[in-house]
Amino acid sequence: MLLPRAVLLLLVLPAHGQNSVTEGPGVLLPPPKGACTGWMAGIPGHPGHNGTPGRDGRDGTPGEKGEKGDPGLIGPKGDTGETGVTGVEGPRGFPGTPGRKGEPGESAYVHRSAFSVGLESRVTVPNVPIRFTKIFYNLQNHYDGTTGKFHCNIPGLYYFSYHITVYLKDVKVSLYKKDKAMLFTYDQYQENNVDQASGSVLLHLEVGDQVWLQVYGDGNSYGVYADNVHDSTFTGFLLYHDTN
Repeated sequence: MLLPRAVLLLLVLPAHGQNSVTEGPGVLLPPPKGACTGWMAGIPGHPGHNGTPGRDGRDGTPGEKGEKGDPGLIGPKGDTGETGVTGVEGPRGFPGTPGRKGEPGESAYVHRSAFSVGLESRVTVPNVPIRFTKIFYNLQNHYDGTTGKFHCNIPGLYYFSYHITVYLKDVKVSLYKKDKAMLFTYDQYQENNVDQASGSVLLHLEVGDQVWLQVYGDGNSYGVYADNVHDSTFTGFLLYHDTN
């Protein structure tokens, strides 16, 4: 049964064209060169392997700019930079509004110590404190008229001065502090004339210190004089008190 069909097939193929071979439906392939008349195409082979990739093509033209994206997340805070150079001083600003008036403060205590005294009669006794009994000022009672001495009650710096009328005898007067002569004054009497002698000094005193005037030397130098028209005075006062 198979053999008659094969014979028929061989008879039919040359009638359609002895010079061409079909590759597929509707496609005719030329017969190979040198082929014999009446050749028969074989069964198609398996597909070949893929060839190696070709070279990259040229870059294309840049595309249009895209839309702006959303802001990214805030990054961590960076390290503090170095201090910059000081800038130029700016113009002076306008005055501000005055502040509120403050509360009244406590009044400061003022330390006071002062005296001014004078003689009422002539001095005839040397080497003892001169008792000035005419009181011009002694409000704090720091001067003692019974002894002729000033008593320090406030430590600080004091100013002392004296003005002596010289008459009948020479005068040698010294200012004492704590049994030590601090200042000396000498004036020679001119016969039939009234003379003047004076002195002044700054002294720092502690509480309990005493200051006074007295005639020094022998008995011929006690010409310290005073009457109703001539005065001999002794004055002292606190300049400023110690703060510690």
